[in-house]
Amino acid sequence: MEIYDITIIGAGPVGMFAAFYAGMRQAKTNIIDSLPQLGGQLTTLYPEKYIYDIPGYPAIKAVDLVNNLKKQLTTFNHTFHLNEEVLSLSREDEIIEITTTKGIHYSKAVILTLGSGSFQPRKLNLEHADLYENHGLDYFVNDLMKYAGKKVAIAGGGDSAIDWALMLEPIASEVYLIHRREAFRAHEHSVNQLKPSSVNVLTPYLIERLSGSNGELSDIRLKKAKTDETIDLMVDSLIVNYGFTSNLEHLSSWGLESSRNAITVHSDMSTSIPGVYAAGDICSYEGKVKLIATGFGEAPTAVNNALHFINPKERTQPGHSTSLYDKTFGPK
Repeated sequence: MEIYDITIIGAGPVGMFAAFYAGMRQAKTNIIDSLPQLGGQLTTLYPEKYIYDIPGYPAIKAVDLVNNLKKQLTTFNHTFHLNEEVLSLSREDEIIEITTTKGIHYSKAVILTLGSGSFQPRKLNLEHADLYENHGLDYFVNDLMKYAGKKVAIAGGGDSAIDWALMLEPIASEVYLIHRREAFRAHEHSVNQLKPSSVNVLTPYLIERLSGSNGELSDIRLKKAKTDETIDLMVDSLIVNYGFTSNLEHLSSWGLESSRNAITVHSDMSTSIPGVYAAGDICSYEGKVKLIATGFGEAPTAVNNALHFINPKERTQPGHSTSLYDKTFGPK
């Protein structure tokens, strides 16, 4: 049987960077993900969305970040098992057995970079709303130009809703931003960008009814909170950004200590299972900040400590990336 040094479960941005760093440490690496492509939620949900917490980039589209990480990964000849869901983890002697929907993998150490787990959008709780899904009602934005020249309403009060509104402002003929409260919960910088824009901000309003013709959404009725006042908006599209629900129920069955849908880790990113580490949004510790940039910092810590677990003679702090890169590829 083939045994890997490190198996990374989850091929989002943090998992991809963890795999790259594992390559720099010359670890035989396997990457498993339930999705059919690399990139996790960035690829599936937000390919056109700008990300602002990546060092060195004032702003970068999710799709561009993923493509850069893919290019970085080609430096090493790792093994990928995509469209394959992990069902269980078990440790036998010094080997971790990983059972998936397609088979069994073996690894000396495992790093979990599962993000928020499998996810589903929080949908509109309105009668007949499902009839308009993909017919004017969207929960994902995969192509901004789909909305070119159209009247678009966006529902939500977080960063994603405001980001989509600002990105669609120069593309759509008109943009409405609907939020049930007066104040937005997005970052202050995003809210300040919204103020001088041409986006029509409607607060505090709730979506009360959807209607359309020929199977396509054409009208939204809004009701002002705590009043009987209503507004009818004629729109071509409605984008709902109410967030997503995630499913991480399997973590407890794996024997991992967890709290509030996150794995509890120590400062070396180790979990309650020897040889299993975690990085990114899936893990939790006191003072944790859930940013991609945070996960990028946690990934090398997890890799170095995983290799030290496999071979205690390995240093957990092998030096700066320049010295590692020279060691891997020889003199420049």
